[in-house]
Amino acid sequence: MDRWTLWNELDRMRTEMERLYGPAGAPRPGRLAFLPGTAARRYPLLNVGETDVGYRVVALAPGVDPGSFEVTVKENVLTIAGEKRRTEGVKPEEYHRSERAVGRFVRSLELPSPVDAEAVKATYANGLLTIGLEKHPAASPRKIPVGVG
Repeated sequence: MDRWTLWNELDRMRTEMERLYGPAGAPRPGRLAFLPGTAARRYPLLNVGETDVGYRVVALAPGVDPGSFEVTVKENVLTIAGEKRRTEGVKPEEYHRSERAVGRFVRSLELPSPVDAEAVKATYANGLLTIGLEKHPAASPRKIPVGVG
């Protein structure tokens, strides 16, 4: 193989890797959900917001049985686990193409500050798991009065 052909082949491989993983090898979250391997478990996709008193996490999890969710909090780490089951009565071999993933998932998210584990609330509606977390009182800023004299 001459040098020019090798270069073309390496460039083709780089282009294919960027197509699969994005620039600089960074995995795209939705692309790898439910694939084997440790980096693949980026499901469910999350939106995380912060207020003065806490955090709001919204997880996109359509088709997940609400009874399978396990939401746990330890200090500042939120863990969401569950299972997306296959549609009953349909066999995988009956599909020409199957893009809807099934299986068990676990996703952990480190929050910027500790939260009050006793005040966590979670609801599931229309394929969205919404979790409200209050910041731990010790993590909240405290206004200190300044005395004069």
